[in-house]
Amino acid sequence: MSNYFEIAYAAASGKICLFTGTGFSKAISENNAPTWQGLLENLCNLTANSNILKDSLFPSNQPPAVSLDEAAQIISIELARVDKNIHEETAKLIGAVDLSGDNTPIQSFLSNNPVKVITTNYDKLLEKLAGNANCQSIAPGLPIPRSQSRVKVYHVHGSIDSPENMVITSDDYFKFINAESYFSRKLSTILHENTVVILGYSLGDTNLKAILSDYKGFSKSHFIGSNIFFISRHPVSQHIKDYYSHCYGIRVIDSTEVAHFFTMVNIEMPNAATKVAGSIDNIRRVIFEGRQFTDAYLKIESSFYEIVASLAAIGVSIRHPRVVATIGHIVDKKMAFTRESGAWVQYEHLARWLTYLTSILDIPGTPIQDQVLTATLHSMQTMSRKLLLGYSWKAFEIWQNRWAGITSNNRQAIKAFIEQRTADPDALSVVQTL
Repeated sequence: MSNYFEIAYAAASGKICLFTGTGFSKAISENNAPTWQGLLENLCNLTANSNILKDSLFPSNQPPAVSLDEAAQIISIELARVDKNIHEETAKLIGAVDLSGDNTPIQSFLSNNPVKVITTNYDKLLEKLAGNANCQSIAPGLPIPRSQSRVKVYHVHGSIDSPENMVITSDDYFKFINAESYFSRKLSTILHENTVVILGYSLGDTNLKAILSDYKGFSKSHFIGSNIFFISRHPVSQHIKDYYSHCYGIRVIDSTEVAHFFTMVNIEMPNAATKVAGSIDNIRRVIFEGRQFTDAYLKIESSFYEIVASLAAIGVSIRHPRVVATIGHIVDKKMAFTRESGAWVQYEHLARWLTYLTSILDIPGTPIQDQVLTATLHSMQTMSRKLLLGYSWKAFEIWQNRWAGITSNNRQAIKAFIEQRTADPDALSVVQTL
């Protein structure tokens, strides 16, 4: 299953949250939205000694002299000397930025799906894309809407609609971090209950890591797999991907522009929408009524992806005994299918299922560890780099191409298990890479 289908499935289930930062606003304004540092440099221009202040805070060819929130505090003091307020001036600068470029894929997604958006941006560009008639903009200092709407945008750092409540300076950040507010509680709830897509941040962003730290433990302990995706327009090294997968449960989709991301999700939406209602009803019957999936259904490659997505959609814990039994039964059945006459496609399915499962869930320590490792050994012992009778060349290709996408913990566990139980050179050539 592609990551895009999984995201589309979450959207069709009404369980999608976009987490947007400055890069998102830049993408939908053709880079007219300023970066955080660029905004502060523009604010410097409004002070009495703008060039001196700007050079001291942002020296050429050097890192900023202080953190950006501290720089904002210093600029705030200098603006006050000329009877200007940093919050009001920021609102003016941000409010002047407008949509630009072809945002059709994003607008289409927002127009056809219930979406929750968490943003640290002050601007209202996303609200314009969604259409004010079907979108609620929620920010500190403003009344909380009680009515329903298709799109809800939570401005956790404030918005230009309420400048005095925007989080800009170091004093603002201190108050924000230490305050127990409606927004901090809502943020936690939304992150725990939805598939989250992060757009327009750098992986090193301090605000992003602080917000995700609270989420991290809950996700890794309870859900069927990681439900946070980070979209990067730049390539991301495997070492960085492993780190963020291990620490925050984040799956990275790199080398992807914002518009392309939404185009790919939109392509998957019709298929996902047709699967949601039936697959959720089916998984409830299996988990809570003791029913089983038919062999005919499990022989279809997409069945496993639908099952995993529907488990996430109903929020069932991996430690639920019926979930453990269901995943184990499905893996065992798939292995049995590979032993049937002419079942070459089942070898391919098994390899894809296992590489997918081990890319979203750390298996070590879970009740299904032994079954997954045994199935992996079976898959690797029945694959071949060469076209040999009785072995699957396609399965080898799948393991080779997808090995890097498996979580670091799972790669280590699989490597140890395979090395102890087989001397097959093709299996060892896969697990001994990276």
